[in-house]
Amino acid sequence: MNRVLVRGDGVAAYCCVHLLQQAGIPVSMERLNRPRLPAIMLTEAALALLEDIFGQRELFRNLPRISTRTVLWGPTAAPVTLPHSAVVTSEETLLASLRPGAADEECDTQPSWRVFASGPLPPECTEQRFGLRRARAAPVDLRSGDPGCWTESTDDGWLFLIGLGGTGWLLSSGAAAQAQLERSRVVAKQIQRLGEPGGEFLAHPRIVSPLAGKGAGGELWLACGTAALAFDPLCGDGTAHAVREAVLAVAVIRAIAGGAPASDVLGHYESRLLAGFHRHLAYCANYYRTGGRSPWWSGELDALERGIDWCAGQSRHLPAFRYRLNGFALEAVA
Repeated sequence: MNRVLVRGDGVAAYCCVHLLQQAGIPVSMERLNRPRLPAIMLTEAALALLEDIFGQRELFRNLPRISTRTVLWGPTAAPVTLPHSAVVTSEETLLASLRPGAADEECDTQPSWRVFASGPLPPECTEQRFGLRRARAAPVDLRSGDPGCWTESTDDGWLFLIGLGGTGWLLSSGAAAQAQLERSRVVAKQIQRLGEPGGEFLAHPRIVSPLAGKGAGGELWLACGTAALAFDPLCGDGTAHAVREAVLAVAVIRAIAGGAPASDVLGHYESRLLAGFHRHLAYCANYYRTGGRSPWWSGELDALERGIDWCAGQSRHLPAFRYRLNGFALEAVA
């Protein structure tokens, strides 16, 4: 097969390039400059996936580790502290440890495949958005040096604090962070000083339709990572999902290159991603149903329920799962 062109410069793109190289498939990478997130929390699931793909068991050993999570959710709830296991890093640091080499050369022939891990996407793609919420990240100085994370709902938004030992990052959605902190019962007690917030970013679930197809030049394409679907940062492990999508995307390319019917395999890819997105919306709805009673909460819940209905409608037109992953390879279900 001819070269695969991967567009993007994030976790999904890096995983795709690495797995394609491991499979001996020629690959080029179209890197894009975009703002990086100041803090990412990597769960054990995300860590295990990245370590399996890149074969480096000690890849994240020296990163700050969080072992507890305190949650105060709902107007009448009491705070609960739960065991938690995750590490924290900046997106730039994470990508620097994963950045693939030998994939920067120009693609001098028409590629057989295009993997869109970042936009712009093919013109037939439409993005479905389920909500209006945005989030902001602000640096904070903490009263305690103990690492941890705190999640709290307020009357008109939510707060998510990551503490790294004396400093940390506050993620907020809904009303301005300072206004929410004035009504906070848990998160405000941890913060000594709130810094200036950075730019806003989208925090509502989004999915592209279609997720795969054939280009004008005859090449096949698929969307992957946040170019395919994006999760609410409060309710989803976005890094782990991006890695899983990359594994499935490369398995799809390999299966079709090996002779599997393209329409069947691409249909399976769409079905799998839609099912994962559907589960995420249902999980989010539980949080937004109980977080608060203001118009902000009810409006975001309405959007999530609209998304759940949309996913149910889409799934009726997609095939049942016909394949399964065996390691990093796709095999037909008997």
